[in-house]
Amino acid sequence: MTTAAKTRAVVLLSGGMDSAVCAALATRDHDAAALHVSYGQRTEERERQSFLAICDRLGIPQRLLVRNEALRAIGGSALTDPNISVPESHALGQDIPVTYVPFRNAHFLSVAVSWAEVLGAEKIYIGAVEQDSSGYPDCRPAYYQAFNQVIQAGTKEGNIAVVTPLIALRKHEIVRLGLELGAPFDLTWSCYSREDRACGVCDSCVLRLRAFAQAGARDPVPYVEPSPARAERVLL
Repeated sequence: MTTAAKTRAVVLLSGGMDSAVCAALATRDHDAAALHVSYGQRTEERERQSFLAICDRLGIPQRLLVRNEALRAIGGSALTDPNISVPESHALGQDIPVTYVPFRNAHFLSVAVSWAEVLGAEKIYIGAVEQDSSGYPDCRPAYYQAFNQVIQAGTKEGNIAVVTPLIALRKHEIVRLGLELGAPFDLTWSCYSREDRACGVCDSCVLRLRAFAQAGARDPVPYVEPSPARAERVLL
């Protein structure tokens, strides 16, 4: 008896923890193609390295690497403007942080939709997370509901959908899911500011370290040696 061929899907793979779990889900359920968008961010070389390594580990041969020049030129974010410092997690307040890249995910999704049309893919996976996140507005469920309406109205067949399987999960739940799926956490990179060893103090690092601690697992990526005060912030 022959098994039915898997349907096509595009997965947006930044190289971070959440996108790697999404990639593991996409490869489990679909014939996945991986998309990586560089946009002049501080750690773009390290993220590209993670993207390629994750694709190798998960067996994703079809890959598209794209460079977006607009987001760096526009600026307005600590990730793309060298004149804006990446804050430590404890310095962040209730407002949307300066690490937010204005409307970034719309740029990424637009490329993904175009590629999905060419490939005949009907699903686009993105590792957006609303819980335990930095509060970026383009990671809210309503954003993706609205974007799917745009896709339906503006594509040839109107049958492509963005799926966000992690959006309602807490970070430690994402770690546990990734461990169950065999997601290659050792190849991922989440730090906003460094490419050699993760800083351990930016918002992304602290959220990641806290998630692994709450999941009862060890984060396999290298960090700068943590101070006692830094470790205390992670466990809060």
